[in-house]
Amino acid sequence: MAGAAHRLRDDRMSRALGQVALASFVVCMVTGVVLMYFYDRSTRPVTYDGSYTPLQGATMSRALESTIDLSFEVRGGLLLRQLHHWSASFLIAALMLQILRVFFIGAFGSRRRITWLLLWGLLLTTMGAGFTGLILPDDMVSGSSLAVMDGVLRSVPVVGTDLSDLVFRGEFPSGSIALFYPLHVIVLPLVMLTVVAALVWRVRRPLTARVSLRHSMIRSLAGAGPLVVIAGVLTLIAATVTVNPVWTYGPADPGNASAGAGATWYLAFLDGAQRLVPPGWEVVWLDRTWTFAILVPVGVSTLFLGAAMAYPFVERRVIGTRQDARAFARPRTTPTRTGLGAAGITFYGVLWAAAGSDTMALQLGLGVEGVIHTLQVALVAGPPLAYEITRRICLGLHSIDRDIALHGRETGRIIRTPEGGFHEVRRPVTAAERERLLDAPADDVREELPAP
Repeated sequence: MAGAAHRLRDDRMSRALGQVALASFVVCMVTGVVLMYFYDRSTRPVTYDGSYTPLQGATMSRALESTIDLSFEVRGGLLLRQLHHWSASFLIAALMLQILRVFFIGAFGSRRRITWLLLWGLLLTTMGAGFTGLILPDDMVSGSSLAVMDGVLRSVPVVGTDLSDLVFRGEFPSGSIALFYPLHVIVLPLVMLTVVAALVWRVRRPLTARVSLRHSMIRSLAGAGPLVVIAGVLTLIAATVTVNPVWTYGPADPGNASAGAGATWYLAFLDGAQRLVPPGWEVVWLDRTWTFAILVPVGVSTLFLGAAMAYPFVERRVIGTRQDARAFARPRTTPTRTGLGAAGITFYGVLWAAAGSDTMALQLGLGVEGVIHTLQVALVAGPPLAYEITRRICLGLHSIDRDIALHGRETGRIIRTPEGGFHEVRRPVTAAERERLLDAPADDVREELPAP
């Protein structure tokens, strides 16, 4: 066995996540192209007179009317809308899990840092595409999200008002569609296509270099099977689970907000970061009000994502070049990195949970202030605690593996020596097992073995 390099080629989990992401991407793109023909981005007011009785006679934008007509008047239109939405969510979830896996096994060596950055670029671009797509129906939920966005823009010192006017063009909230529609249907999809093509090329290039063209074609045909299955699962979910029912919220209204609705799940951490800021974070300086209650959460979230993207380069700077030669590593053999990953997940998880603080308080019968204070403490104390606990667990597991690799596995057989002592018989492990347990090449393992 080629050791770590073999594990690099036989990483089934990464391949499965890649297939889910690719299938979701294809479904999202295909359904998006079809939906373009039925959606009208016009914001002119109209009186609804469609088949959905509760909204008949209501004044709404043509954008919302076309979305409702697509859901109720077009055969299969609702299925297309939900399939588009679910495929985008699955794509984002698969990319998040792929990034976590790459991080914990250290698959971002000197030749793979570009792939690491491409994964992050695709994730952030897909999040942006998802957010701009949620704005297009011009319903109450999208209007509530835009109200938060308008507050964030206006809180930027000096240029905040200009930024808000640039996005909304003086017509809140419908004016933002003129900006977000071309971003959603042209700019961001082109960026995503470019990044996906680059990722597929970087992943398949080392494989095609070692196999013949005929073998490569067979592998491609075999890989199409899982993609069809994933697309079928997405279709089944879209046909049975309703998502984003814009008709229940009604048209956007600057004076109202939708009850019980919050940020979409992959952007909830931004909402949660704003909720955890203590009150009163404002100062008046140079005849301007500087609102840190919004700027600080956005800045901290940006720094968190930036630090995650830059981690391979920082690790390279600190550890040096030896880490690249190890290919994949089990998380327990790199306790510091694994601990940092657990700390990052805890930090993100607390922010994500804070976005539903009001719902948690309602369902648990608690005060909102108590829930917020608890999450504030968890945000500060949780990451270092998670780091230390995870690090100690990894050290303990690695110590056990090292003992097994060097002295064999316990058999439960106890023998008595001629001197009267007792000794347990251990079963030696194979070279392949020893290499896996120590997570080191065979030559390095031989140097650590005790002398016979």
